Amino acid sequence: MATPAISERLADFTLGLSLEEVPVGVALRAKHLLLDAIGCAFAARREEFAGRMIGSVIRLAGPGARGVIGSRQRLPLRDAALANGVLLHGLDYDDTHAAGVIHLTVSVFPAALGVAANVAASGAQLLSAYIAGVEAGARIASVVKGGFHQVGHHPTGVVGAFASALAAGQLLKLSHERLVSAQGIALSFASGNLQFLEDGSWTKRLHPGWAAACGITAASLAQDDIPAPREAYEGRFGLYRSHLPPTELAACDFSLTTAGLGRTWELENVAVKPFPACHLLHGCADAAIALHRQGVDVERVRSIRALVPEGAIKAVCEPVASKRRPKSDYDAKFSVPYAVASGLTRGRLGLAEFLPAAYSEPRIEKLMDKVEYVVDAASTFPRHYTGEVEVTLDDGRTLRHREAVNRGNPERPLTNADIEAKFFENCSLTLLESAARRIRDRVLSIEKSSALELETTLCAD
Repeated sequence: MATPAISERLADFTLGLSLEEVPVGVALRAKHLLLDAIGCAFAARREEFAGRMIGSVIRLAGPGARGVIGSRQRLPLRDAALANGVLLHGLDYDDTHAAGVIHLTVSVFPAALGVAANVAASGAQLLSAYIAGVEAGARIASVVKGGFHQVGHHPTGVVGAFASALAAGQLLKLSHERLVSAQGIALSFASGNLQFLEDGSWTKRLHPGWAAACGITAASLAQDDIPAPREAYEGRFGLYRSHLPPTELAACDFSLTTAGLGRTWELENVAVKPFPACHLLHGCADAAIALHRQGVDVERVRSIRALVPEGAIKAVCEPVASKRRPKSDYDAKFSVPYAVASGLTRGRLGLAEFLPAAYSEPRIEKLMDKVEYVVDAASTFPRHYTGEVEVTLDDGRTLRHREAVNRGNPERPLTNADIEAKFFENCSLTLLESAARRIRDRVLSIEKSSALELETTLCAD
């Protein structure tokens, strides 16, 4: 017998998964990942990018039935998913599946929330669909071992479309054949490009919400039996062969798409961010902060070396001149020189450090000019987002600190209590504590209510 296509095996897993089959600890962690993302959305909702981007969506879409987090605005299903993706991901403070180098919650959750509310699903069904989407998406992305980034594709947008289609398909109760088709349809929609790295522009913020909208559309079209390719992933023009050059394709392991489905839980390998910046620079940021706490006098610094994983260099180190002079908050979020300079000087890298006055401060610019990067030959990337900072002082002394396992990594995780503290800190920027507590309680007891009740709680201004 012929080996089933990857899309067939992922459909089998997705349709066979219910919350009762998910280990209690995994389900609890899933709820905390949702809580983390929701806190990021509330922190973002009054940012300029949020107002302008969501305003554009509103003008294009017109009124609808689905909610936008932190707002009384109601939009059509796909447009609400797009808007929510912008809010969840816009500060770059959301979780990352380490091996896949992908943000999954911010695409899968908007798709699942909108569809679940649309079909009057329970909170348990919503959570199950979210977990299924994350499990599948993490595996699809892990196949390439960071290869998408090397050729300019952003897996959050590309793979997020497939993960969202699976989550939406479970909630729509698609048949096996229709869920296979949904993945084939998603192949024609999946997109996400890294050109924003060149000028710090805003387009990355659109990727997860667009992926969610694509996934919803793919599942809906499949519901009407639209014929679609079966070999969406491994086919001659499937995801991997169409998106990767021969060198990157040769490193792929297609077996990872379905490895351990239902037995091992990739959701436990999702890293929660301690900094609102690209995850690839977190190791260097923490190393710089550690040196600051050791008392490094930045006025005596002669030179700085940052050891960075080879797979991260294109995103956070090059072009060097641009990384040393961020033109926007997004530029700064993808700059190792800035992360190191802020960490050494201030001992922190929080939301306030991505305001224009912070990244353009003269003493910070002076220090950024001293930061050089080298490839970290000992890095275990993408398993760990390593970072090391070496500072040479004016008297010739050298000080260094290494982060072999980045903080927040599954091997050095932020606890569920840490996530709750981060949630309340983020919500405090735009929300009363009493309202934040109501949201926390609703999310952590999601299986006891309906998806519509969750949406209503999240979308009250």
